[in-house]
Amino acid sequence: MKKLKKIYVCPGVFWVEVPQVEVYVLCGCPSDSVKHMIRRGLIVRTEANGVVFETGPNVILLSDLMLQNGMFCNMAEFPVLQMLYRQGMGIPGHVNNKGSKPLIVGSREQVEAQLQYIYRGNYGLVSEAELQEAGASETQAAELMQMKLKFAFGKIRASSDFLDTCVVNDARVEIRNGVGVRRLKVNVFEFDYKDEKLTIDLNLKFGEIYRSPISLGCHHVKREYFAVIHTGEGDGWDTERPSMSSILMFQGKIYLIDAGPTIIQSLEALGISVNEIEGIFHTHSHDDHFAGLPALMRTDRRLKYYATPMVRASVAKKMCALLSMQEADLDHYFEICSLEFDKWNDVEGLEVRPILSPHPVETSIFQFRALWKDGFKVYAHYADIASFGVIDGMVKKDANDTGISQEFADRVKYAYLEPVDLKKLDIGGGMIHGSAEDFRCDSTKKIVLAHTSNSAMTDAQKEIGSEAAFGTVDVLIPSFQDYGMRSAFGYLKEDFSNVASAQFRMILNNETPILNPGTIIIREGEVTDHIYLLLSGYVEMIHASRNIKRQLVAGTMVGEISALREKPSRHTYRTTSYVHVLKISAKLYRDFVRINNVYTQIERLQLGWNFLAETWLFGDGIPYTTLNLLAQGLTLKPYPFGHRFDLTHGKHLHMIKSGDVDRFSGDVLVEKLRAGDFFAEESVIGGESPGISFCVSSDAEIYHIGAELLVSVPICRWKMLEVNRRRALTTSIVK
Repeated sequence: MKKLKKIYVCPGVFWVEVPQVEVYVLCGCPSDSVKHMIRRGLIVRTEANGVVFETGPNVILLSDLMLQNGMFCNMAEFPVLQMLYRQGMGIPGHVNNKGSKPLIVGSREQVEAQLQYIYRGNYGLVSEAELQEAGASETQAAELMQMKLKFAFGKIRASSDFLDTCVVNDARVEIRNGVGVRRLKVNVFEFDYKDEKLTIDLNLKFGEIYRSPISLGCHHVKREYFAVIHTGEGDGWDTERPSMSSILMFQGKIYLIDAGPTIIQSLEALGISVNEIEGIFHTHSHDDHFAGLPALMRTDRRLKYYATPMVRASVAKKMCALLSMQEADLDHYFEICSLEFDKWNDVEGLEVRPILSPHPVETSIFQFRALWKDGFKVYAHYADIASFGVIDGMVKKDANDTGISQEFADRVKYAYLEPVDLKKLDIGGGMIHGSAEDFRCDSTKKIVLAHTSNSAMTDAQKEIGSEAAFGTVDVLIPSFQDYGMRSAFGYLKEDFSNVASAQFRMILNNETPILNPGTIIIREGEVTDHIYLLLSGYVEMIHASRNIKRQLVAGTMVGEISALREKPSRHTYRTTSYVHVLKISAKLYRDFVRINNVYTQIERLQLGWNFLAETWLFGDGIPYTTLNLLAQGLTLKPYPFGHRFDLTHGKHLHMIKSGDVDRFSGDVLVEKLRAGDFFAEESVIGGESPGISFCVSSDAEIYHIGAELLVSVPICRWKMLEVNRRRALTTSIVK
């Protein structure tokens, strides 16, 4: 009988167990890994001595890499919470508390990053000084620290107080009870126990992503003037529904409220391109509201990030702990927009009021309002509130106690019960979540209950609030405009800035169908009769024999060159969601191009555009207009065999069009680069690579693109950061 057992959980995640010595290892812990383990039957409810608790891992093996294919690799917050509290390992006197702490295993850098990230996830800002730096007054900072200490049972504890750690290198180290592990190469590990061994590879394949455990289907949502799309009513443990979140539509613009682990899948299911998002309103930094932030960096512009300074500071410290970066670097990915607590903030006509809510980390609940015929319509989004019982229990009986004042408690409960048109409530219960019963007498017109893993509401809860299935919409103010045509005009105007606006009317006077998911709109080798301007949704560009698959987003022209040249398409284009398009007659488009004398402009950009669109760095999440701007900045140069690059001068990225380039660390060959690869990313994102050099190993043609064009494109910067970190790690291991 085998002593070591390996189970595939999902891409990039495995389970290794040695039941004889009670060692159970979660290998890789991206967001939602707990939900995957529940679905695989690796976490189940059990009972001992009359106590019901969960099984699960007691060891976590971290990925060597902090990012893979744009996603966080190591997010141990919820697995650790599951071990400490749902398994009982951290509860004094619990039947499953056998004296050992949860163990985190990995490289020194990743172990230290996880300890700091979990610390910030537990407490947010951890001192009066940090709170004051984030804008709190001296008095308010003191009050908030007293509240935090009450949640923390009187003490802010280091992560090492409740977690053990083990650093793994190339040499074998013992985890526990005779079970050992060593690194074979980057992200590949060998486990052993007695005479048995097995290998775990945590590397994602090219184009592979960490999969969501939840199936959301496909939905088409009409753009409204002021409306709420319900995108999450579950919590961090719910295997059927995404974590509590919403999408706001206002005057045709799209805003997110929080970004949980399934945010990109939610957007794809709704046919909303990431680059259609105007911004995000952020409540707090817990993973079920935070883990999707990298998905919002995968666009061609900085999205607006709306939060109070205290929430933003808490989020920034946690994010930078994960990425081992400076807080100022986050400005490259988001446009920071500060909101003031307890006041109506004007956000391009939408009024937003954040209200401080008692929670272990800095937390805002939100009210949103817009003016209509009979006055304001108001939506209240109350994520991670506290029950009235908890709030009352936190009130200080003595000035020296930890907790909150009676005045603060009364103010919070009054805000919670303020009647509005639509209110979404956290009813998760326990020490840090709300209770539906507190809202039994709330006169709000409609209450939606959320933030629970109990998908079936009790009869008592059904008397208080409604349920909302994923993708359902509550319209507060209806729209009498066609926002799709407004978007189409904007995209055309950006594509053809020198063409008079009146000329676009002939293009806009075409049908705007909604295409079903999975529809082939142009086949490879087909001469298309139409061009499709994507107004919303996602389209795949596929060339199977050349291993090309790219995701096209709103603002992209599909089939333009095939139609203009009346030649077969180089790729197949297929919808992956509901897609709203402007379907333009190819003949009409050719006449438009001829009349406005823009064919030369289009033709000139196509060579560079085609190259960029087929690369990993530029192929996803970048609309047509941005690719055109980047294509204008390309310079192509030939380089002979043996050429060595001097990277000490100039700031530009090198992208290989043809040929091969070798990357050396000193005299050691550490990487072979081929067509489509890039190098010298340090000159764009900052940093140095001492001892690194590049030499042409096969006659090459290389595109150069200036750093000034790339620094404002978050998805490119994010991908370059990922590659740069992987290269640095690979080089250090090779040495």
